[in-house]
Amino acid sequence: MEKEKSSKDSSPVKTKVLKENTAISEKKGGTRVFKKSTPNGKITVYIGKRDFYDHIEHCEPVDGVVLVDPEHVKDKTVFCHVLAAFRYGREDLDVLGLTFRKDLFLAKKQVYPPEPVENKPEELTRLQERLIKKLGKNAFPFKFQLPSSAPSSVTLQPAPGDTGKPCGVDYELRVYMSETADEKEYKRNSVRLAIRKITYAPPVIAAQPTVEQHKEFMMCPHPLILEASLDKGMYYHGESIAVNVHISNRSNKTVKKIKITVRQYADICLFSTAQYKCPVASIESEEGFPVGQSGTLSKIIYITPLLANNKDKRGLALDGQLKHEDTNLASSTIMDQNTPKENLGIIVHYKVKIRLHVAYGGDLSVELPFVLTHPKPPETSPSTTPVLARKETTVPGEEENPKIENDLINFDTDGSVKHPDDELVFEEFARMRVRGEHYGDSNA
Repeated sequence: MEKEKSSKDSSPVKTKVLKENTAISEKKGGTRVFKKSTPNGKITVYIGKRDFYDHIEHCEPVDGVVLVDPEHVKDKTVFCHVLAAFRYGREDLDVLGLTFRKDLFLAKKQVYPPEPVENKPEELTRLQERLIKKLGKNAFPFKFQLPSSAPSSVTLQPAPGDTGKPCGVDYELRVYMSETADEKEYKRNSVRLAIRKITYAPPVIAAQPTVEQHKEFMMCPHPLILEASLDKGMYYHGESIAVNVHISNRSNKTVKKIKITVRQYADICLFSTAQYKCPVASIESEEGFPVGQSGTLSKIIYITPLLANNKDKRGLALDGQLKHEDTNLASSTIMDQNTPKENLGIIVHYKVKIRLHVAYGGDLSVELPFVLTHPKPPETSPSTTPVLARKETTVPGEEENPKIENDLINFDTDGSVKHPDDELVFEEFARMRVRGEHYGDSNA
């Protein structure tokens, strides 16, 4: 069984920063909110998360709140947009107005002043309601509904010496102030936030991948037979894959050993489709070998594809990476037949390759496809603020004089019940930028 390699952290600064941030988050309870402001501090964006899941049937909306200083904005307009782009070249190669990127999805909306609503206004999420209540009348909500055809975030792993933004498909949430939506914004009046769209496969029972292959040899009336299967068709990141192998050697050749490799295939859909393959896990076994004439062998071999064992492979497809946060191998792309490949940028899929090494007779190989994905995310909170009902027992004779619950600590005598998530914990993006510098990452 392939085991994950243990690696020691050589950066004491990284360990210290992570411990401090862990202690802060443990000390502060409540709902975590990400916050980032313009350099002049006049516009601030608040979002509840940076990962948005694609549930196959629908995508989680990208929503949040923008806090505006009306005295600074005056007669200008504040816009918000979400952009998905495929970068296929380094930023330092962008010259003469030519950029090595292709826009795949763009949605734009005016946040301030609010546009008149013709139909029924959109319902606010619980977090948006709480933020608006806390921030005041100058806080304005926004919401973008990503289509099911929007691509997932994928990053191509750069080489150790590469700098700048890595190639791949990334999402950007941008809020800026200008007179028109297409006007070039100034850096001091704009905010850029990197977000991710992550796809997870629904918990359906996928067909068990199986294959049987025969190989015939010259001057031999009987073939070599290889039967292989996986225990299931869908795996989560970090889960071991059980490969079932049965060898029946009816030939006069000898099978020396077996090699099992997990390969990642990445289809780059640009002007033309090019496919790149990269092994992410490999194991050889000679246990039970050689298998001679009229011999049989049945065994189960476990193998685990992990990013920790592939940190040095340039061009490996990963789930979109945000700052210092850990990521994993790219999830398998769940495609809709009606979605053009060009709109996805990068299509990822995986196969297990089983190869038998035969003495003086060539090799026998088979491949088994499978899906590598994320488990179902936890259920989100209701879209609107729920009404907290209290159970009250009524004593006969007290209907006219209801009892008031007094909070002597907070001097609260209205009898209200506080929700455990009423406290909002704001995390500055500026602090996250400082944390990212220790890792050599400059993305916002």
